[in-house]
Amino acid sequence: MVNFRYVVEDGKFKTLNFVLSSKEHLDFILSTGERVDGSSLFALIEAGGSDLYVIPRYRTAFVNPFADVPTIDILCPFYVNTGKPFESAPENVLRKAHDLFKKETGMTFKALAELEYYVISERDDFYPGVDQKGYHASEPFAKWENLRREALIFIARAGGKVKYGHSEVGCFMTNEHLYEQHEIEFLPMSAEEAVEQLVIAKWIVRMLGYRYGVDISFAPKTTVGKAGSGLHFHIMAGKDGKKHDG
Repeated sequence: MVNFRYVVEDGKFKTLNFVLSSKEHLDFILSTGERVDGSSLFALIEAGGSDLYVIPRYRTAFVNPFADVPTIDILCPFYVNTGKPFESAPENVLRKAHDLFKKETGMTFKALAELEYYVISERDDFYPGVDQKGYHASEPFAKWENLRREALIFIARAGGKVKYGHSEVGCFMTNEHLYEQHEIEFLPMSAEEAVEQLVIAKWIVRMLGYRYGVDISFAPKTTVGKAGSGLHFHIMAGKDGKKHDG
């Protein structure tokens, strides 16, 4: 199978599935993409002119680690029927911002993301973690290191350039639940690639949480007085092959 994947204004992965009937069928969908109903994906599109086209971006293709049959997933940007990028699509907004930065500064930049999240599970009093002292904790005090390790492997296999992963400061319990914070950090790359890898990584972590039967929260703040989760982007600007700090 082949899955076209794309992100719309709600920030979540969307999916269009193809069962391949022939080599010609595969060649057709990879060459022409597919039409979708933009009015169901973006709020500011009138139903009468809602045709959008998702076109696969080959560099993003990866083997889906959760599929029951061999499946390739490919990220797709949005285009209108004239062949131009859809103005309001997230990836096009990012590209235009990057182009404006280059035009006004004469520099390009690379970006890297720090993906922080909480794993929310049933309370576990065996080898309990220390409240707000979870930074770089290991098993058995960090209960969900195994989920993070599995996520790192899947992300790397999907082409993600990961710097490292570790448990974060946030660790606390309520009467019923354990809240354990983790982080996955990436290496610097082009802004467009950084975001592509980030959305794939978030999906992989959520899918693993679903498989393990735990909640995954990327919310900035889960409760008062406990460490929040930031989505940090670091920028490394440069010109003529030289890095410029600032």
